[in-house]
Amino acid sequence: MAAAEPGRGTPVPARCAYFVERKKRFCKMTPAAGRRFCGEHGQQEEENDRKRIPCPLDPKHTVYEDQLQKHLKKCNSREKPKPVPISSLSKEELENLIIKLKKASNGLELCLKERILSHQALQEALNDPKNGESAFKHLKQQASILGNMEKLHLLGPGRCFVEFGAGRGKLSHWVDVALQNVENVQFLLVERATTRFKVDGKHKRRDSIFERLQVDIQHLCLKKVPVLEKKKLPVVGIGKHLCGAATDLALRCLVESYTACCDGENEQPAPKRSRTDTTEVASNNSADNEGNKDDCKPVAGIVIALCCHHKCDWTHYVGREFFKSVGLGPVEFHYFQRMSSWATCGLRETTTKASTSEDQTSDTEEHEQTFSKTESGSDTLQGILTVEERKEIGCLCKLLIDHGRIEYLQQRGYKAVLQYYIESTVSLENVLLTAVPSPSLIPEPTHV
Repeated sequence: MAAAEPGRGTPVPARCAYFVERKKRFCKMTPAAGRRFCGEHGQQEEENDRKRIPCPLDPKHTVYEDQLQKHLKKCNSREKPKPVPISSLSKEELENLIIKLKKASNGLELCLKERILSHQALQEALNDPKNGESAFKHLKQQASILGNMEKLHLLGPGRCFVEFGAGRGKLSHWVDVALQNVENVQFLLVERATTRFKVDGKHKRRDSIFERLQVDIQHLCLKKVPVLEKKKLPVVGIGKHLCGAATDLALRCLVESYTACCDGENEQPAPKRSRTDTTEVASNNSADNEGNKDDCKPVAGIVIALCCHHKCDWTHYVGREFFKSVGLGPVEFHYFQRMSSWATCGLRETTTKASTSEDQTSDTEEHEQTFSKTESGSDTLQGILTVEERKEIGCLCKLLIDHGRIEYLQQRGYKAVLQYYIESTVSLENVLLTAVPSPSLIPEPTHV
Protein backbone atom coordinates (compact mmCIF):
# COMPACT_ATOMS: atom_id res chain seq x y z
CA MET A 1 0.00 0.00 0.00
CA ALA A 2 1.19 3.53 -0.64
CA ALA A 3 0.13 7.13 -0.70
CA ALA A 4 -1.09 8.79 -3.85
CA GLU A 5 1.45 8.67 -6.66
CA PRO A 6 1.53 9.87 -10.29
CA GLY A 7 -0.31 7.58 -12.68
CA ARG A 8 -2.86 6.41 -10.13
CA GLY A 9 -5.35 9.15 -10.65
CA THR A 10 -6.53 11.44 -7.89
CA PRO A 11 -8.43 10.72 -4.65
CA VAL A 12 -12.12 11.49 -4.41
CA PRO A 13 -12.58 15.00 -2.99
CA ALA A 14 -12.94 15.08 0.79
CA ARG A 15 -11.82 11.44 0.98
CA CYS A 16 -8.61 9.82 2.19
CA ALA A 17 -5.61 10.19 -0.14
CA TYR A 18 -4.25 6.74 0.72
CA PHE A 19 -4.07 4.30 -2.21
CA VAL A 20 -5.08 0.74 -1.28
CA GLU A 21 -2.96 -1.54 -3.44
CA ARG A 22 -5.07 -4.63 -2.76
CA LYS A 23 -8.26 -2.93 -3.99
CA LYS A 24 -6.55 -0.78 -6.65
CA ARG A 25 -8.35 2.34 -5.49
CA PHE A 26 -8.09 5.14 -2.98
CA CYS A 27 -9.45 4.70 0.54
CA LYS A 28 -13.03 5.93 0.83
CA MET A 29 -12.85 6.96 4.48
CA THR A 30 -13.34 10.62 5.39
CA PRO A 31 -10.33 12.36 6.96
CA ALA A 32 -10.58 14.97 9.70
CA ALA A 33 -10.80 18.61 8.71
CA GLY A 34 -7.49 19.85 7.34
CA ARG A 35 -6.07 16.33 6.92
CA ARG A 36 -5.28 14.40 3.73
CA PHE A 37 -5.56 10.96 5.30
CA CYS A 38 -8.10 9.18 7.52
CA GLY A 39 -7.20 8.05 11.03
CA GLU A 40 -6.31 4.57 9.80
CA HIS A 41 -3.77 5.91 7.31
CA GLY A 42 -2.74 8.99 9.26
CA GLN A 43 0.83 7.75 9.52
CA GLN A 44 1.25 8.76 5.86
CA GLU A 45 1.10 12.43 6.80
CA GLU A 46 4.58 13.91 6.81
CA GLU A 47 3.87 16.07 9.83
CA ASN A 48 2.53 13.12 11.83
CA ASP A 49 5.28 11.25 13.68
CA ARG A 50 2.95 9.24 15.95
CA LYS A 51 3.41 5.52 15.46
CA ARG A 52 0.55 3.25 14.54
CA ILE A 53 0.62 -0.45 15.36
CA PRO A 54 -1.66 -3.39 14.51
CA CYS A 55 -4.50 -3.80 16.98
CA PRO A 56 -3.77 -6.85 19.15
CA LEU A 57 -7.47 -7.80 19.06
CA ASP A 58 -7.71 -7.60 15.27
CA PRO A 59 -4.53 -6.96 13.22
CA LYS A 60 -6.64 -6.01 10.20
CA HIS A 61 -6.73 -2.46 11.54
CA THR A 62 -4.17 -0.24 13.28
CA VAL A 63 -4.18 2.15 16.21
CA TYR A 64 -1.91 4.88 17.55
CA GLU A 65 0.53 3.25 19.97
CA ASP A 66 0.03 5.97 22.56
CA GLN A 67 -3.76 5.40 22.49
CA LEU A 68 -3.69 1.59 22.60
CA GLN A 69 -5.20 1.17 26.07
CA LYS A 70 -8.03 3.60 25.30
CA HIS A 71 -8.70 1.85 22.00
CA LEU A 72 -8.82 -1.63 23.55
CA LYS A 73 -11.73 -0.56 25.76
CA LYS A 74 -13.92 0.38 22.78
CA CYS A 75 -12.56 -1.75 19.93
CA ASN A 76 -15.37 -3.51 18.08
CA SER A 77 -13.31 -6.70 18.14
CA ARG A 78 -13.17 -6.86 21.92
CA GLU A 79 -14.94 -9.73 23.63
CA LYS A 80 -18.28 -8.44 24.83
CA PRO A 81 -19.97 -9.74 27.95
CA LYS A 82 -22.76 -12.17 27.12
CA PRO A 83 -25.86 -12.62 29.27
CA VAL A 84 -25.92 -16.00 30.91
CA PRO A 85 -28.47 -18.50 29.54
CA ILE A 86 -31.82 -18.77 31.25
CA SER A 87 -30.84 -22.19 32.56
CA SER A 88 -28.01 -20.58 34.53
CA LEU A 89 -30.21 -18.05 36.32
CA SER A 90 -30.87 -18.56 39.99
CA LYS A 91 -34.44 -18.82 41.23
CA GLU A 92 -34.22 -15.28 42.61
CA GLU A 93 -32.85 -13.86 39.35
CA LEU A 94 -35.61 -15.56 37.36
CA GLU A 95 -38.28 -14.30 39.73
CA ASN A 96 -36.92 -10.74 39.44
CA LEU A 97 -37.10 -10.97 35.65
CA ILE A 98 -40.71 -12.12 35.83
CA ILE A 99 -41.54 -9.24 38.20
CA LYS A 100 -40.03 -6.78 35.70
CA LEU A 101 -41.96 -8.43 32.87
CA LYS A 102 -45.31 -8.17 34.65
CA LYS A 103 -44.65 -4.61 35.78
CA ALA A 104 -43.78 -3.51 32.23
CA SER A 105 -46.87 -5.31 30.89
CA ASN A 106 -49.20 -3.66 33.40
CA GLY A 107 -51.83 -1.68 31.50
CA LEU A 108 -51.31 -3.42 28.17
CA GLU A 109 -54.26 -5.05 26.43
CA LEU A 110 -53.58 -8.68 27.30
CA CYS A 111 -56.54 -10.18 25.41
CA LEU A 112 -56.27 -9.48 21.71
CA LYS A 113 -59.38 -9.30 19.57
CA GLU A 114 -60.09 -12.04 17.05
CA ARG A 115 -60.37 -11.05 13.41
CA ILE A 116 -60.49 -14.38 11.66
CA LEU A 117 -61.58 -13.62 8.12
CA SER A 118 -61.46 -15.21 4.69
CA HIS A 119 -61.40 -14.14 1.05
CA GLN A 120 -63.24 -15.32 -2.01
CA ALA A 121 -59.99 -15.64 -3.97
CA LEU A 122 -59.05 -18.74 -1.98
CA GLN A 123 -62.44 -20.43 -1.71
CA GLU A 124 -61.82 -22.85 -4.57
CA ALA A 125 -58.45 -23.89 -3.14
CA LEU A 126 -59.90 -24.21 0.37
CA ASN A 127 -62.57 -26.57 -0.96
CA ASP A 128 -60.13 -28.67 -2.99
CA PRO A 129 -60.02 -32.16 -1.39
CA LYS A 130 -56.57 -32.77 -2.93
CA ASN A 131 -54.97 -30.41 -0.42
CA GLY A 132 -53.50 -32.08 2.63
CA GLU A 133 -53.84 -30.85 6.20
CA SER A 134 -50.67 -28.72 6.09
CA ALA A 135 -51.61 -27.03 2.80
CA PHE A 136 -55.14 -26.42 4.10
CA LYS A 137 -53.79 -24.67 7.22
CA HIS A 138 -51.59 -22.39 5.12
CA LEU A 139 -54.51 -21.57 2.84
CA LYS A 140 -56.66 -20.61 5.83
CA GLN A 141 -53.92 -18.27 7.05
CA GLN A 142 -53.47 -16.68 3.63
CA ALA A 143 -57.25 -16.30 3.28
CA SER A 144 -57.47 -14.50 6.63
CA ILE A 145 -54.54 -12.22 5.77
CA LEU A 146 -56.26 -11.25 2.52
CA GLY A 147 -59.54 -10.80 4.36
CA ASN A 148 -57.88 -8.40 6.78
CA MET A 149 -56.24 -6.54 3.91
CA GLU A 150 -59.63 -6.15 2.23
CA LYS A 151 -61.18 -4.88 5.45
CA LEU A 152 -58.46 -2.21 5.62
CA HIS A 153 -59.13 -1.26 1.95
CA LEU A 154 -55.62 -2.24 0.91
CA LEU A 155 -56.60 -4.43 -2.06
CA GLY A 156 -56.87 -1.74 -4.70
CA PRO A 157 -55.30 -0.35 -7.89
CA GLY A 158 -52.18 1.76 -8.20
CA ARG A 159 -50.24 0.04 -5.42
CA CYS A 160 -47.03 -1.87 -5.00
CA PHE A 161 -47.24 -4.91 -2.74
CA VAL A 162 -43.91 -5.70 -1.10
CA GLU A 163 -43.74 -9.21 0.37
CA PHE A 164 -40.91 -9.52 2.89
CA GLY A 165 -39.44 -12.97 3.46
CA ALA A 166 -41.35 -13.98 0.36
CA GLY A 167 -39.98 -17.51 0.02
CA ARG A 168 -41.95 -19.15 -2.78
CA GLY A 169 -44.15 -16.07 -3.12
CA LYS A 170 -47.48 -17.70 -2.30
CA LEU A 171 -48.91 -14.74 -0.39
CA SER A 172 -48.23 -12.40 -3.32
CA HIS A 173 -49.74 -15.02 -5.62
CA TRP A 174 -53.05 -14.96 -3.76
CA VAL A 175 -53.06 -11.16 -3.59
CA ASP A 176 -52.64 -11.20 -7.37
CA VAL A 177 -55.55 -13.62 -7.73
CA ALA A 178 -57.69 -11.34 -5.55
CA LEU A 179 -56.78 -8.37 -7.78
CA GLN A 180 -57.34 -10.08 -11.13
CA ASN A 181 -59.63 -7.27 -12.35
CA VAL A 182 -57.53 -4.43 -10.93
CA GLU A 183 -55.12 -2.32 -13.00
CA ASN A 184 -51.62 -0.98 -12.30
CA VAL A 185 -50.46 -3.48 -9.70
CA GLN A 186 -46.81 -4.12 -8.89
CA PHE A 187 -45.30 -6.87 -6.71
CA LEU A 188 -41.84 -6.88 -5.15
CA LEU A 189 -40.83 -10.19 -3.56
CA VAL A 190 -37.97 -9.68 -1.10
CA GLU A 191 -36.00 -12.78 -0.12
CA ARG A 192 -32.29 -13.05 0.70
CA ALA A 193 -32.10 -16.79 -0.01
CA THR A 194 -32.19 -18.47 -3.39
CA THR A 195 -35.66 -19.96 -3.56
CA ARG A 196 -36.73 -23.13 -5.33
CA PHE A 197 -40.24 -24.13 -6.43
CA LYS A 198 -41.37 -20.51 -6.82
CA VAL A 199 -44.94 -19.87 -7.90
CA ASP A 200 -43.90 -16.85 -9.99
CA GLY A 201 -44.58 -18.72 -13.22
CA LYS A 202 -48.29 -18.83 -12.47
CA HIS A 203 -48.68 -15.08 -12.94
CA LYS A 204 -50.08 -14.59 -16.42
CA ARG A 205 -51.68 -11.14 -16.24
CA ARG A 206 -49.94 -8.43 -18.23
CA ASP A 207 -51.13 -5.61 -15.98
CA SER A 208 -49.44 -6.94 -12.83
CA ILE A 209 -45.66 -7.01 -12.66
CA PHE A 210 -43.68 -9.36 -10.41
CA GLU A 211 -40.08 -8.66 -9.53
CA ARG A 212 -37.85 -10.59 -7.15
CA LEU A 213 -35.23 -8.79 -5.06
CA GLN A 214 -32.63 -11.16 -3.67
CA VAL A 215 -31.36 -8.95 -0.88
CA ASP A 216 -31.22 -8.79 2.91
CA ILE A 217 -34.00 -6.53 4.18
CA GLN A 218 -31.56 -4.40 6.17
CA HIS A 219 -29.80 -3.42 2.92
CA LEU A 220 -32.97 -2.51 1.03
CA CYS A 221 -34.07 1.07 0.41
CA LEU A 222 -37.45 1.00 -1.30
CA LYS A 223 -37.18 4.59 -2.51
CA LYS A 224 -34.35 3.52 -4.78
CA VAL A 225 -36.00 0.48 -6.33
CA PRO A 226 -36.32 1.60 -9.98
CA VAL A 227 -40.06 0.92 -10.36
CA LEU A 228 -40.90 2.82 -7.16
CA GLU A 229 -38.45 5.60 -7.95
CA LYS A 230 -40.19 6.03 -11.30
CA LYS A 231 -43.84 5.52 -10.43
CA LYS A 232 -43.86 6.78 -6.80
CA LEU A 233 -46.43 4.09 -5.96
CA PRO A 234 -47.97 3.80 -2.50
CA VAL A 235 -46.60 0.65 -0.88
CA VAL A 236 -48.37 -2.11 1.02
CA GLY A 237 -45.95 -4.19 3.08
CA ILE A 238 -46.99 -7.81 3.67
CA GLY A 239 -45.46 -10.90 5.20
CA LYS A 240 -46.54 -14.32 6.41
CA HIS A 241 -44.64 -15.53 9.48
CA LEU A 242 -41.85 -13.00 9.07
CA CYS A 243 -39.28 -14.41 11.42
CA GLY A 244 -37.94 -12.51 14.44
CA ALA A 245 -35.70 -9.57 13.60
CA ALA A 246 -36.89 -9.66 9.97
CA THR A 247 -40.16 -8.07 11.13
CA ASP A 248 -38.29 -5.15 12.70
CA LEU A 249 -36.09 -4.75 9.62
CA ALA A 250 -39.20 -4.73 7.42
CA LEU A 251 -40.90 -2.08 9.56
CA ARG A 252 -37.82 0.15 9.39
CA CYS A 253 -37.56 -0.43 5.65
CA LEU A 254 -41.17 0.64 5.15
CA VAL A 255 -41.48 3.49 7.63
CA GLU A 256 -37.98 4.97 7.44
CA SER A 257 -36.49 4.15 4.03
CA TYR A 258 -39.57 4.69 1.86
CA THR A 259 -41.49 7.38 3.68
CA ALA A 260 -38.29 9.23 4.55
CA CYS A 261 -35.40 9.93 2.21
CA CYS A 262 -32.35 7.67 2.18
CA ASP A 263 -28.96 9.13 2.85
CA GLY A 264 -25.55 8.19 4.16
CA GLU A 265 -22.78 6.09 2.69
CA ASN A 266 -20.57 3.31 3.90
CA GLU A 267 -18.50 0.57 2.41
CA GLN A 268 -20.89 -2.30 3.01
CA PRO A 269 -21.20 -4.60 0.00
CA ALA A 270 -24.10 -3.89 -2.31
CA PRO A 271 -26.89 -6.47 -2.41
CA LYS A 272 -27.30 -8.88 -5.31
CA ARG A 273 -29.15 -7.66 -8.33
CA SER A 274 -32.68 -8.61 -9.19
CA ARG A 275 -32.90 -11.33 -11.82
CA THR A 276 -35.78 -9.54 -13.51
CA ASP A 277 -34.21 -6.10 -13.67
CA THR A 278 -30.99 -4.99 -15.30
CA THR A 279 -30.54 -2.06 -12.93
CA GLU A 280 -28.99 -2.47 -9.51
CA VAL A 281 -31.19 -3.23 -6.55
CA ALA A 282 -31.57 -0.09 -4.47
CA SER A 283 -29.55 -0.27 -1.30
CA ASN A 284 -29.68 1.55 2.00
CA ASN A 285 -25.93 1.94 1.52
CA SER A 286 -26.18 3.98 -1.67
CA ALA A 287 -24.27 7.24 -1.78
CA ASP A 288 -27.03 8.86 -3.84
CA ASN A 289 -28.85 11.03 -1.32
CA GLU A 290 -30.57 13.47 -3.59
CA GLY A 291 -34.08 12.23 -2.81
CA ASN A 292 -36.80 14.83 -2.59
CA LYS A 293 -39.01 14.55 0.47
CA ASP A 294 -41.84 16.15 -1.47
CA ASP A 295 -41.93 13.01 -3.64
CA CYS A 296 -42.14 10.65 -0.67
CA LYS A 297 -45.42 8.84 -0.20
CA PRO A 298 -46.44 7.22 3.06
CA VAL A 299 -46.85 3.49 3.22
CA ALA A 300 -50.48 2.71 2.46
CA GLY A 301 -50.58 -0.23 4.85
CA ILE A 302 -48.70 -2.97 6.67
CA VAL A 303 -50.01 -6.49 7.25
CA ILE A 304 -47.54 -8.94 8.80
CA ALA A 305 -48.17 -12.29 10.48
CA LEU A 306 -45.62 -12.35 13.32
CA CYS A 307 -43.34 -15.24 14.12
CA CYS A 308 -40.33 -16.48 16.11
CA HIS A 309 -39.88 -13.77 18.73
CA HIS A 310 -36.99 -15.80 20.13
CA LYS A 311 -35.03 -14.74 17.05
CA CYS A 312 -35.49 -11.02 17.64
CA ASP A 313 -32.42 -8.87 18.15
CA TRP A 314 -31.99 -5.73 20.27
CA THR A 315 -29.82 -4.09 17.59
CA HIS A 316 -32.65 -4.15 15.02
CA TYR A 317 -35.65 -4.04 17.38
CA VAL A 318 -37.85 -1.01 16.64
CA GLY A 319 -39.37 -0.88 20.13
CA ARG A 320 -36.22 0.03 22.06
CA GLU A 321 -37.62 3.40 23.12
CA PHE A 322 -40.67 1.70 24.58
CA PHE A 323 -38.51 -0.77 26.51
CA LYS A 324 -36.42 2.09 27.90
CA SER A 325 -39.56 4.00 28.90
CA VAL A 326 -40.62 1.13 31.17
CA GLY A 327 -37.17 0.69 32.69
CA LEU A 328 -35.96 -2.17 30.50
CA GLY A 329 -32.87 -2.52 28.35
CA PRO A 330 -30.89 -4.97 26.20
CA VAL A 331 -30.27 -7.45 29.03
CA GLU A 332 -33.96 -7.83 29.85
CA PHE A 333 -34.78 -7.95 26.14
CA HIS A 334 -32.33 -10.82 25.68
CA TYR A 335 -34.04 -12.89 28.34
CA PHE A 336 -37.58 -11.97 27.28
CA GLN A 337 -36.96 -12.91 23.65
CA ARG A 338 -35.56 -16.28 24.76
CA MET A 339 -38.44 -16.82 27.20
CA SER A 340 -40.93 -16.02 24.42
CA SER A 341 -40.32 -19.51 23.03
CA TRP A 342 -42.09 -20.90 26.11
CA ALA A 343 -45.38 -19.80 24.53
CA THR A 344 -45.15 -22.44 21.80
CA CYS A 345 -42.36 -24.80 22.86
CA GLY A 346 -43.34 -28.41 23.23
CA LEU A 347 -46.97 -27.76 22.33
CA ARG A 348 -46.75 -29.23 18.86
CA GLU A 349 -44.99 -32.18 17.33
CA THR A 350 -41.53 -30.94 16.41
CA THR A 351 -39.81 -31.23 13.10
CA THR A 352 -36.14 -31.42 12.28
CA LYS A 353 -35.93 -28.80 9.59
CA ALA A 354 -36.44 -25.05 9.99
CA SER A 355 -36.81 -22.37 7.33
CA THR A 356 -37.64 -18.70 6.83
CA SER A 357 -41.32 -17.87 6.18
CA GLU A 358 -42.37 -21.01 4.27
CA ASP A 359 -40.06 -23.94 3.72
CA GLN A 360 -38.78 -24.14 0.18
CA THR A 361 -39.71 -27.78 -0.27
CA SER A 362 -42.70 -28.13 2.04
CA ASP A 363 -45.13 -26.07 4.06
CA THR A 364 -43.42 -26.72 7.40
CA GLU A 365 -43.39 -23.58 9.54
CA GLU A 366 -40.28 -22.45 11.35
CA HIS A 367 -41.95 -22.07 14.72
CA GLU A 368 -42.53 -25.83 14.68
CA GLN A 369 -38.79 -26.39 14.89
CA THR A 370 -37.14 -28.34 17.69
CA PHE A 371 -36.18 -26.38 20.79
CA SER A 372 -33.49 -27.64 23.12
CA LYS A 373 -34.28 -28.47 26.72
CA THR A 374 -32.12 -25.50 27.70
CA GLU A 375 -34.44 -23.16 25.87
CA SER A 376 -37.67 -24.77 26.96
CA GLY A 377 -36.50 -25.05 30.53
CA SER A 378 -38.26 -28.40 30.87
CA ASP A 379 -35.50 -29.68 33.13
CA THR A 380 -33.86 -26.62 34.63
CA LEU A 381 -37.12 -24.93 35.70
CA GLN A 382 -38.71 -27.96 37.32
CA GLY A 383 -39.96 -26.90 40.72
CA ILE A 384 -39.87 -23.20 39.83
CA LEU A 385 -42.48 -22.84 37.07
CA THR A 386 -45.18 -25.14 35.83
CA VAL A 387 -45.77 -25.76 32.13
CA GLU A 388 -48.80 -23.46 32.17
CA GLU A 389 -46.84 -20.73 33.96
CA ARG A 390 -44.08 -20.93 31.38
CA LYS A 391 -46.63 -20.71 28.59
CA GLU A 392 -48.24 -17.65 30.20
CA ILE A 393 -44.87 -15.94 30.65
CA GLY A 394 -43.88 -16.76 27.07
CA CYS A 395 -47.08 -15.18 25.75
CA LEU A 396 -46.47 -12.10 27.90
CA CYS A 397 -42.94 -11.76 26.49
CA LYS A 398 -44.27 -11.94 22.93
CA LEU A 399 -46.94 -9.37 23.72
CA LEU A 400 -44.43 -6.96 25.27
CA ILE A 401 -42.10 -7.21 22.28
CA ASP A 402 -45.00 -6.70 19.88
CA HIS A 403 -46.31 -3.73 21.85
CA GLY A 404 -42.97 -1.99 21.32
CA ARG A 405 -43.53 -2.42 17.58
CA ILE A 406 -47.03 -0.97 17.86
CA GLU A 407 -45.77 2.11 19.74
CA TYR A 408 -43.04 2.58 17.14
CA LEU A 409 -45.68 2.73 14.39
CA GLN A 410 -48.10 4.86 16.40
CA GLN A 411 -45.42 7.47 17.07
CA ARG A 412 -44.94 7.77 13.32
CA GLY A 413 -48.56 8.49 12.54
CA TYR A 414 -49.91 4.99 11.94
CA LYS A 415 -52.95 3.34 13.42
CA ALA A 416 -51.44 0.00 14.41
CA VAL A 417 -53.12 -2.95 16.12
CA LEU A 418 -52.54 -6.59 16.96
CA GLN A 419 -55.20 -9.26 16.53
CA TYR A 420 -55.61 -13.02 16.31
CA TYR A 421 -56.10 -13.71 12.62
CA ILE A 422 -56.39 -17.50 12.83
CA GLU A 423 -57.20 -20.16 15.42
CA SER A 424 -54.30 -21.47 17.51
CA THR A 425 -55.18 -24.97 16.26
CA VAL A 426 -54.21 -23.81 12.77
CA SER A 427 -51.01 -22.02 13.83
CA LEU A 428 -49.52 -21.29 17.24
CA GLU A 429 -48.08 -18.12 15.70
CA ASN A 430 -51.50 -16.61 15.13
CA VAL A 431 -51.00 -12.87 15.73
CA LEU A 432 -51.31 -10.38 12.87
CA LEU A 433 -49.87 -6.86 12.99
CA THR A 434 -51.74 -4.35 10.85
CA ALA A 435 -51.07 -0.65 10.37
CA VAL A 436 -52.50 2.09 8.19
CA PRO A 437 -51.52 5.77 8.15
CA SER A 438 -53.70 8.47 9.60
CA PRO A 439 -56.30 9.71 7.06
CA SER A 440 -54.31 12.87 6.27
CA LEU A 441 -51.33 10.78 5.14
CA ILE A 442 -53.12 8.25 2.91
CA PRO A 443 -51.98 8.74 -0.71
CA GLU A 444 -54.33 8.73 -3.65
CA PRO A 445 -54.07 5.62 -5.86
CA THR A 446 -51.73 6.13 -8.80
CA HIS A 447 -53.08 5.43 -12.30
CA VAL A 448 -51.10 5.19 -15.51
